[in-house]
Amino acid sequence: MKIAREELIKLYLDFFKSKNHVVIPSASLVPENDPTVLFTTAGMQPLVPFLLGQSHPLGKRICNVQGCIRTVDIEEVGDSYHHTFFEMIGNWSLGDYWKKDAIEMTFEFLTKKLNIPVEKLAVTCFKGNTHAKKDTESSKIWEALGIPKKRIAFLKDNWWGPAGEIGPCGPNTEVFYWKPRTKAPEVFDPEDEENWVEIGNDVLMQFNKGVDKKYTELLQKNIDFGGGVERMLAVLNGFEDNYETDVWRPLIKVIEKLSNKKYGNNERETRHMRIIVDHIKAATFILGDGVVPSNTGGGYILRRLIRRAVRYGYAVGIRNIITELALPVFEIYSDYDNLRKNKSLILKELQKEEESFEEALEKGLKVAKKTLGKKIPLTKEKNEKIRNSDKSAEDIIKEILVKKSKKQNYGYKKANLSEKEFDDALITGKDAFLLYQSHGFPKKMILELAIKKRLLYDDVGFKKEIKKHQKLSRTLSSGQFKSGLADNSEQTTRLHTATHLLLAAIREVLKDKKIQQKGSNINSERLRFDFNFDRKLTEEELKQIEGSVNEKVSKKIKVAREEMSPKKAKKEGAVGVFDGKYPDIVSVYTIGSFSKEICTGPHVANTKEIGKFKIIKEGSSSAGVRRIKATVE
Repeated sequence: MKIAREELIKLYLDFFKSKNHVVIPSASLVPENDPTVLFTTAGMQPLVPFLLGQSHPLGKRICNVQGCIRTVDIEEVGDSYHHTFFEMIGNWSLGDYWKKDAIEMTFEFLTKKLNIPVEKLAVTCFKGNTHAKKDTESSKIWEALGIPKKRIAFLKDNWWGPAGEIGPCGPNTEVFYWKPRTKAPEVFDPEDEENWVEIGNDVLMQFNKGVDKKYTELLQKNIDFGGGVERMLAVLNGFEDNYETDVWRPLIKVIEKLSNKKYGNNERETRHMRIIVDHIKAATFILGDGVVPSNTGGGYILRRLIRRAVRYGYAVGIRNIITELALPVFEIYSDYDNLRKNKSLILKELQKEEESFEEALEKGLKVAKKTLGKKIPLTKEKNEKIRNSDKSAEDIIKEILVKKSKKQNYGYKKANLSEKEFDDALITGKDAFLLYQSHGFPKKMILELAIKKRLLYDDVGFKKEIKKHQKLSRTLSSGQFKSGLADNSEQTTRLHTATHLLLAAIREVLKDKKIQQKGSNINSERLRFDFNFDRKLTEEELKQIEGSVNEKVSKKIKVAREEMSPKKAKKEGAVGVFDGKYPDIVSVYTIGSFSKEICTGPHVANTKEIGKFKIIKEGSSSAGVRRIKATVE
C-alpha cells in the first residue's frame, strides 16, 4: 500500500471518529500548562490531568496527531529510524473502553484500514513483576485476532510510567512489523531490532504509583495508544529507511543538489545527511512555537540542533544552507498554522544563528591557533612515516594511547616516537572537545588541523569527553520529568494555581496586558515562571507583585472552572494563545475578577489553600524574557 502522510493521517482520524472519538488539535511543542518538561514528548503529555481523573470537555474518547520533540537520544539520530521531531497518532479512552476494545481497534486499523498482513505482525505483552501480574489477558485477545503464540513475547520492559515520580502507569502491549521484504520468521525475536520495528503501542493505565511508592488500582482505567507517523509511512511504502518517505525526501534532495552527493551511496555521508535534515526540521518546528536560540532550557536545545546541522553540513561539503534546507518543511507540513504564520521569523532566526555560528568558528580559529601553537610538531620524517603507514594516523594514535594506558612502550616504538615527542605533539581529548563544543569545530576540521600542523590527535580522549557531555545533555533533557503536574501532589497543585495569580499580578503591576507566560517549571519546592518583558524588574515592582498575590490568597477567593469554546474564552478576556491549537471546548479557570486563564489544571478549590507566596529571585531567561522563581509556605 503506497500512502502519503496526509492520507495516513486522514485514514487514522476518520477511523477513530467512526469509533466515537473526538479529534483534538496538536498541542504546542512548548507545553503551556505542563511546566515539567522542555518540550512535548508524547501525545499523552498534554492530557495528564484528564488521565488522572479530571473530566475532559470533549468526552471520554479522543484522538489526534501530535507533533513531538525528543532530545534525550539525540546522539542516536543518524540511523534509519530515530528522529528529534516526529508525529504521533494517538487515541485515548479516559475511563471508558478497556483492553479488549483497545486492542481490537488497533488491530482493525492496522489490518483493515492500512491492509498490513497479519503474517507481518508480532506483539509484546507485560511479563509481570511485583506490582502487577503477567498480562495474559492481552495476549489472549491478540491470539483471538489471529496473532500466533510464537509471535507474542512477554517482556519485563513492557511497562509505562509514571510520567513523574508518582501518578498513573501500567503495562503496555506493543505491535511490531517485519520490515524486510522477505517472509517473516515463524518465531518473533524482539531483540532483532534491525528487522522488527515497533509501529504502535497500547498503554494500559490501570495503576497509580503513590508517594509511598506503592501501586494501587486506578478508579479510572485509561487507554493510551501511540504510533509513529514516520515509521508507519516507511512500513506502508515498503521502505526499510524512514528517510525515504515523503516527509524527508524533499529535504534530502536539496542536500543532494547542494553537495553533489547521492543519499545512500556512502554510509558516513548518508548518516550526516540524516542528521542535517532531522535537526533542521526540528529547529524549524521549535522556532515555530516561539522558542529562540539561547544558552538555557529549550533555547539551548534549539541552538545545539542548529549548530550540529551546520557542523554536519561542513562534513558533506555544504555551507550557508540552513534557510534553503528549511523551505521544504513548510510545504510538507502545510497543515501546521504556526509554521505558516511564523515563516519569515523562523527563516530569519535560522539565518541569524548560522551567521552567529560562523562568527564563533572564526573566534575558534584564533583559539585553535593559540592552543595548537603551544604544541611541538613531529619532525617531517616521523610525521610522514605515520601518515604513510598502512594504518590510518587515527588508528596508530589510538593504538599508542591504549598501550600507554597499560604502561607499555610498544606503541611508541612502533611509531618510532619517544614518550616526550608523543606528549608534546598531542592534541588532547580536552583540547579537541573545547574546539568542538565551545567553538563549533567539526571533528573533520580538527583532524585536518592536526595533519596540517604535524600534530597527533587523541580521538579516544575526545570520545570520552563527548560521552560526558552526552550524559549532561540527557540530564538536561530528561531531568524536567522528575516532578510537576504529573505527580498531582498537593504542593505542585498549590504552586500551579500560584502561577495564575503571579501572571495576573505581573500584568497588573507592570501595566502591560501583552505579557504572556513563556515557560514554567514546577517541582515540590518552588515554581519557575518565564514571561516576556524587556528589562529587569525593580525591587519595588517585585514587592508589589508578591504583595498582590498574597492579597488574593488572603481573600480566600474561590477558583472556578468552566467549559466553553476558545472564541467565548477570548471574548471573556481569558489569557491564552489563540492560534488554533485549542480543541472546540476548553477549560477556563477563574479566580475572582483577577485571573482568567485557559488551562487543563489541576488547581486548588480556593486561594486560601495556596499559603504564603514568596518571590525568591528574578533574572533573565533569554533575550526579551524574564524569569521569576518563587515558593509557597
